[in-house]
Amino acid sequence: MTEIIVVTSGKGGVGKTTTSASLACGLARTGKKVAVIDFDIGLRNLDLIMGCERRVVYDFVNVINGDCSLKQALIKDKRIETLYVLAASQTRDKDALTAEGVRKVLDELIADGFDYILCDSPAGIEKGAHLAMYYADRAVVVVNPEVSSVRDSDRILGLLASKTERAEKGADKVREHLLLTRYSPTRVAAGEMLSIADVKEILGLDVIGVIPESQDVLSASNAGTPVILNEGSDVSEAYGDAVARLLGEERPLRFIDAQKKGFFARVFGG
Repeated sequence: MTEIIVVTSGKGGVGKTTTSASLACGLARTGKKVAVIDFDIGLRNLDLIMGCERRVVYDFVNVINGDCSLKQALIKDKRIETLYVLAASQTRDKDALTAEGVRKVLDELIADGFDYILCDSPAGIEKGAHLAMYYADRAVVVVNPEVSSVRDSDRILGLLASKTERAEKGADKVREHLLLTRYSPTRVAAGEMLSIADVKEILGLDVIGVIPESQDVLSASNAGTPVILNEGSDVSEAYGDAVARLLGEERPLRFIDAQKKGFFARVFGG
């Protein structure tokens, strides 16, 4: 049975698209058939992070408008056999998306046997974000451990509870997961950043992943490679853990404790 997962947040710049790309890759590496859709009409970035920007001929809006078939618009990833990307339009405005059009595309992906459909949501609460979450079965709420990001994400949780198809039909609620990005245990210890416990207490969600602050994210994005494929890095392993938890596996959180300085570092300030 197909599962639709929205990757969302209240605040921009927290790492939603990086997360969408990495979760999609991680799920596809297990052999699942996965499609990841960019809902950020007019400001598409998913194709850049996936490294397929030069292969975009048709986009999400073209499919909705009947300018092409879904098969023509889907871009098959060159690294993972079962992974496909549907890019957003750069030339249309957000009104180009309709609930009926989105439903049509999702239904066709379901009929084509996709196991997971990831919806990479734009930030905030406007139309694109609402449509990205409307048909979701699960939501990964991406949060930086800072007050403004957490506060804005609280608003998103309210929308997930009231403005989705599941909420309107009185069905089981959208399953919500919290994913923390740019987490720095050193800054948490110094009181410069909210702790995992702080964020969990405010939002009332269990944490499915903690992604450490790292230059690897920017380097991978610039190279057009989802950072989960950067084997051996802490960020790659943290996203791998998050994927395993999405699939129901229990794993302890890693990269959440500040490294203790050795004797010489303490004495000489290294």
